[in-house]
This record gives sequence, C-alpha cells and structure tokens, in this order.
Amino acid sequence: MALEQSDDDIFLDSPTNKQRQFFPSSPKALPTKRNQDSSCDTVSPLTRQMKSSSFSTQEHGDHERHTSLRRRPSVLDEKALREADTKLVRDQRIQAITRSYQVVLESIGEDPTRQGQIFICLGSLLSRMASLLGLLKTPKRAAEALVFFTKGYEQSIRDVVSDAIFDEDCENMVVVKEIDIYSLCEHHMVPFFGKVSVGYLPNKRVLGLSKIARIVEVFSRRLQVQERLTRQIAEAIAEAIEPRGVAVIVECLHMCMIMRGAQKVNSRTTTSAMLGVFREDPKTREEFLTLGRINPF
Repeated sequence: MALEQSDDDIFLDSPTNKQRQFFPSSPKALPTKRNQDSSCDTVSPLTRQMKSSSFSTQEHGDHERHTSLRRRPSVLDEKALREADTKLVRDQRIQAITRSYQVVLESIGEDPTRQGQIFICLGSLLSRMASLLGLLKTPKRAAEALVFFTKGYEQSIRDVVSDAIFDEDCENMVVVKEIDIYSLCEHHMVPFFGKVSVGYLPNKRVLGLSKIARIVEVFSRRLQVQERLTRQIAEAIAEAIEPRGVAVIVECLHMCMIMRGAQKVNSRTTTSAMLGVFREDPKTREEFLTLGRINPF
C-alpha cells in the first residue's frame, strides 16, 4: 500500500482558531461567533496547533502551507457522499453495481449465469443435485456487500456527535481502547482491519463514549488509507469538543500486503496522531501509549 504524505507519526511493524464550534441540536448549545474576516477559517485551534508545529518555522518556505491549512474545511462540516440517499436511490446504486460486477465476472473469464453443484450423501447413496448457488446471485450479493462496506458515506460526523456532547468538570484522561475496525484500501479495494485506541484530555466538555466508536466506524467504512483514517478520527474529536489534547493509535493488517504484492503475512502497520498536549508533553503521551496499548490480535 502506497503511503500518502502525512503529518502523523507512522511506524511499520511496531508493537505499539476557529471560534468554539457548538451544535444547534445540543441542549447546551451556545451561539457560534464567527469573525467576518475569517469565515473560511474552519480548522479548530487544537488542530491548527498540531499542524503548525509539525512544520519547520522557516519564514519563507512554509507560509503557503500554513495558509492552506487554515483554509482547510472542518471535518465536522463535511457532507457525507450518500447522506441524502433515499431507498429508491440506494436500490438504483445496487442495480448499477450489480451490472458492473456481472461485467467483472465476464472479464475474468467466468460465466455469471452458471450454477453451482452440491453433493448430498444419503446413507450409502451419493446423489448429485443441481443447486441455485454458483454465480447466479453473486453480482447482486457483491453489490449489496460493497454498499454495506462503504456505509460510512451515509453519515456525517456532525450527525453522529451532535447530541452527545456534555458539560462536565473532568480533567482526567479518557481512553477507549481496542475498537475493532474494518475498512477497504482505496488503492486496491481489498480489506484492511485491526484495532483503534483513542484518548483525550477533556476541557470542561466530554463526548459520549459510544460516539467515539461511532466516529471510528463512520471513517473506517469508507475507501481509506490508514494514515488519513488516523488523522480524521483525531481531528473530528478535537473539533467536536475542543479538548486539551487528542491521541489516536491504529494498528491494522492490510490484505493488499498479505494476499498480493509483498505477501508478508505477519506484517502490521501502526499509525498515530497526537494533538495538543499529547504532542507537546512526553509524560502525557507516554501515559496514553501505556493505557491505550493494543494487544496482539
């Protein structure tokens, strides 16, 4: 799998300001105050701090990159590609994908209309019976599976977290570890899967624990690369509750490295994203790495 350029820390085979944004649907929501001169500045202060600190401070070479980062759209404001789909549109998608899978089967030399065969043993009598299995229904089944595998395109992060942000006088680290993920590599459309550990240091607001797992699910159920997936999870939590810091570790097995290409069966890829105090304070980072350690799977 080709690695995209990322500001996050990446380890192979390792064991291991926008003004405050509130959500209208939250019972404790407050009005959002925006600066008229920076209406396109939608990246949270924590995210900008992390991004800015990852570049050198050379006066000329990095000015354009800093400007670009400030103008980057908020993760919370991104619209899901299939968010507005009705049942009719969904059915039309499945029909179109089904036809495409029929072409794929023909292109690899198969007959999409062929039936399979089964053998049923009755005592000493072996009967051979034709079955309706085989490839007759494979294109539709594959189409429905692909739509399910990419269901993350049907939800936006704002919809997931808007009703689960609570005011809480908590300053202790919150860690949700070893969340299962299943995703599709966008380069080969074959699976990669593994575990995610997420931690954050609250700043008077906390996020419902199940919503952390839901954020992971939404981003992973899309065509992805692990490096981007890791960063998106961290930035979504940072923008949603503006904590003092966010840390994410993702460890996965990639079938594009196991079934093809290098064919390294035991290889694992570990990526991390550290924002705020997790990037700045070695002791805080070490505490998370200890608490959020992913066990072998």
